[in-house]
Amino acid sequence: MAQTSQPGFFISFEGSEGCGKSTQIRLLDETLRALGRPVTAVREPGGTKVGESLRHLLQHADEGNGMAPETELLLFAASRAQLVRQIIQPALSAGQVVISDRFLDSTTVYQGVARAIAAEKVQGVNEFATGGLLPDITFLLDMDTSTALERLSGRSGGRDRMEEEPLAFYEAVRAGYLALAEKSPDRIKIIDASLSQTEIARQIRAQLLLKSHALFEGIGS
Repeated sequence: MAQTSQPGFFISFEGSEGCGKSTQIRLLDETLRALGRPVTAVREPGGTKVGESLRHLLQHADEGNGMAPETELLLFAASRAQLVRQIIQPALSAGQVVISDRFLDSTTVYQGVARAIAAEKVQGVNEFATGGLLPDITFLLDMDTSTALERLSGRSGGRDRMEEEPLAFYEAVRAGYLALAEKSPDRIKIIDASLSQTEIARQIRAQLLLKSHALFEGIGS
């Protein structure tokens, strides 16, 4: 895939359920805004009216029960296609920093690896949905699967459809993410999600400085 995110900067966060992505995205968003950087934060699936409707269908609606893996793949891709064209690309073209809670790597791992859809089919769908867009850097918050699910069980509120999968599903997800990181070490940076929130945030800031000192000068390490 071609990387086409300039002149802005595109950051994605990945990881299994319970890894702490939401907290780190919030901390980074606050840090960048405090430095005066223009930031657009998005989530997948969702981020647009079309995407939020698809999110409800994928995660909460009774109609989603028994959904075929291929249907799931295409619905996630549809949400992403709208998000890229309506929100992400315009923000990047305007020179903003875009922070995305999940992007195409989630589909590669969840639907490709864990749902056992052929990798070349998932790649083709991803490329079509994104138009070849890749994040400039991806932070993979990695954690032992059992620990991550224990965190998830401690959350308030009910689980969504994706969070109800068995342990073996999430073990496959973790293995898939680690394999992706091994293939793309320049883009995907593994962060130990069992560390303290403060240390994780420090490592993220340090990686951003290494990636673009000019853009992230003053962010600290």
